[in-house]
Amino acid sequence: MSLWNILLDTLTQGSIYFLIAVGLTMVYGILKILHIAHAAVYTIGAGVGLAVFKLTGSFWLALIAAMLVSGLVGVIIYRGVYFYMLDQPRIVPLITSVGLFLLIEDLLQKPYLMGPYQHAFPAQEVFPSITLPWGTIPNAQVMILTLTGVALVALYLIFTRTRLGLAWQAAAQDREMAGSVGINLNRAIALNFLLGSALAGAAGVLVGVFYNSVYATMGDVPSYKAFVVIVLGGMGSVTGTLAASFLLAFAETVLLASVGYVLPRDAIAFLVLIFVLMFRPQGLLGR
Repeated sequence: MSLWNILLDTLTQGSIYFLIAVGLTMVYGILKILHIAHAAVYTIGAGVGLAVFKLTGSFWLALIAAMLVSGLVGVIIYRGVYFYMLDQPRIVPLITSVGLFLLIEDLLQKPYLMGPYQHAFPAQEVFPSITLPWGTIPNAQVMILTLTGVALVALYLIFTRTRLGLAWQAAAQDREMAGSVGINLNRAIALNFLLGSALAGAAGVLVGVFYNSVYATMGDVPSYKAFVVIVLGGMGSVTGTLAASFLLAFAETVLLASVGYVLPRDAIAFLVLIFVLMFRPQGLLGR
């Protein structure tokens, strides 16, 4: 594998990991809940995007619909489940989240929804490929890198330039104190779920297009890859999640390029997690 291919694969996989994991990080930052059902939201986004694409033939309508539906599902999960567990020990919402993930995944495998089969998502010509002096960026990867860049800019502006972003930061530091100074916590948390889940839905569509495959259990691997990313980046740190996403993607790509398929790519993520927990359990940017 050439240096250019290593760089391109790292950027592509890192972008996917970030879009999936950032919502999980945002939820943990405020509620200190490991929102495992976030992976089911990612799958729902892919399924909705595929259904809309089949109806309209428009990638952009599919992406928007996936983000809207996924965001709404995220809010429903918060208001219908986690809202009643905020004062419970953290193990309670964690177990509930795992059960919710398994329930949604099982429902998605029903014949009247996604079924047990893989479905093609042939929206391949959304962006043109880019040819540079040192290599070509295929159109699917241009799509992922461009939309991830847009998401990064949007997140930066929301976190640093809006009252909502300040409310999220205050709630992450001390939720009770934030509520006592007049911040509407329910509204802030619901919008946190809305945005994080919408990004997960967008990731589902992008992955479906990139691999030309959507299926009901596609959230299985992201459910633990996202966990590796947020632990590596420092629990609750969006900046750490960004750094960890690309570091994990780089480690996977380099190891595969140097030693071949001695280990599956997904197993490498757990090796990285083990080393982090051994030598820096607070993560890259954790305290």
